[in-house]
Amino acid sequence: MLDWLIEKRGIAPHIPVIDKSGRKDGTFERADFTYDAENDLYICPGGNELKQYRRAYKTPRSGANKDETIRYRARKSDCDTCALKERCTPKEPQRKITRSIYETSRDIARVLAQTHQYAVSRKLRKKVEMSFAHLKRIHGLGRLRLRGPCGAHDEFLLAATAQNLKKLAKLAPNTNPVRKAA
Repeated sequence: MLDWLIEKRGIAPHIPVIDKSGRKDGTFERADFTYDAENDLYICPGGNELKQYRRAYKTPRSGANKDETIRYRARKSDCDTCALKERCTPKEPQRKITRSIYETSRDIARVLAQTHQYAVSRKLRKKVEMSFAHLKRIHGLGRLRLRGPCGAHDEFLLAATAQNLKKLAKLAPNTNPVRKAA
């Protein structure tokens, strides 16, 4: 989705990036490794290279797995002699890192998330999201009852009109105070 927004549509994505590369066992995370885009490899904290392929194939490989990731591996001989092996990969013979084929787009979204404009758009988004949540909860728009795009449009338009009339009624001054019955 991020790749489609950035590459195909040219839109700056103001959405959070879901990143599950963190580790809870105290070993190095993917963020601790440096990616070298020019040579298409990772460099570990110990200074060793993690490459996708160690040899040239006759028929070039695309490199991507079925889950749209690329796997980078270190040499076993490098990991065996590394002083940081216990903090890097204590249970495996060598370190492996996966990288999404859309990681460049994800990096752009991460950089945008640090800007002032991103913070402003997150604040404005809450107003819109609250209106939709109100429509779902209060006005019963969790499910549409009319079929087809025209029916859905009409039903949503009616609910949004009711919501806007409610907001207008709250803004109008109360000219006739309610009297208590004697």
